[in-house]
Amino acid sequence: MTDKKLHLALLFGGDSSEHDVSKRSAHNIYEAVDKNKYDVSLFLITRDGIILSNEDSLRVFDGEEETEVVNEVVPKMDLSNPLEPIINLNKEKNIDVFFPIIHGNLGEDGTIQGLLRLLQKPYVGSGSLASGMAYDKDITKKILDVVGVRNTNYVLVTPENDHDWNYEKISERLNSKILFIKPSRQGSSIGIHKVENQSEYAEGMKDALRYDTKVLVEEAIEGPEEVEISILGNENPKGSKVGAIKVPASDAFYTYDNKFVDASKVEFTIPVALPSGVADEITDMAIKAFKALELKGMARIDFLVSKDYTPYLGEINTLPGFTNISLYPQLWEASGISYTELIDKLIELAFEEFERQSKIAHDFIPLNSGDQKKFMMQTNN
Repeated sequence: MTDKKLHLALLFGGDSSEHDVSKRSAHNIYEAVDKNKYDVSLFLITRDGIILSNEDSLRVFDGEEETEVVNEVVPKMDLSNPLEPIINLNKEKNIDVFFPIIHGNLGEDGTIQGLLRLLQKPYVGSGSLASGMAYDKDITKKILDVVGVRNTNYVLVTPENDHDWNYEKISERLNSKILFIKPSRQGSSIGIHKVENQSEYAEGMKDALRYDTKVLVEEAIEGPEEVEISILGNENPKGSKVGAIKVPASDAFYTYDNKFVDASKVEFTIPVALPSGVADEITDMAIKAFKALELKGMARIDFLVSKDYTPYLGEINTLPGFTNISLYPQLWEASGISYTELIDKLIELAFEEFERQSKIAHDFIPLNSGDQKKFMMQTNN
């Protein structure tokens, strides 16, 4: 990074179920950014995947209804042009770094990272492959098993093998009367169901398959406490203090409503009191998982701690929330890094990773005309 004022672009919104959450996160980041260090441009991605201009995105930030802005702007666009959905990125010149804060689909699955790589621009967070692997709970678990990071046992159900499984078979396989159904590639507790019989299983599976073609059915952990840790860094990541979430007794787990609609009955404990060594074990497991998945910049990693204080890695969020009640910035605040400082550090890590990637050779060996003719003849034969 240089001493000049940097041009930062926030990308937010998207076509996932977490669209509005992303808008809240982006608004908080925008307010917290040090305007003496950064000029900030905004790019709201609509629910149909169209990127609005900075000017129109600001209108939404200033309180105009997004639907009204979209209905005014999008009909004027030439959507026969394949680049039209992203054309507004061209209106803001000399962008130095992007900060994608798109939760779920398009953001955490690696899509936007692929676009930013094509644009040859630094961006906050993990790359396409790492993002995609961490977004897929099934792939994540397979990698965690290889490197020896404890996680819950599960059965993978798809539309192709759905008829082979029912509540009784999975309950027996996992030795658990309580099961959790989770879409493999979703976030914010969307499509998750706690089930204890065939009727609940059938209903929960039907709903989960609306959100993904891969669904995990996991064992339940006895008497679990939900704890979270924030990770920051690239090759040498660090962990924050560990925090705990206690949801109302009437809720089966940390739901979407708990997280974003009404958190008034959710108790956050930062740091959480754990027996000697348990917090250290959680930190070690989180960093090991972060490195195994080749993540960069940031992640919030969720754990379940059993009744006997055994931690199980539950989920990895590569673009965690930055809302008023989001734990990623809260955990770092409790660990001595303010919201504004955290944004600075994430941007520094983006430049660091961009520079590291720029040193990787991609040599192009040209073929002479004779080699090309020979290759074409072999191909045609």
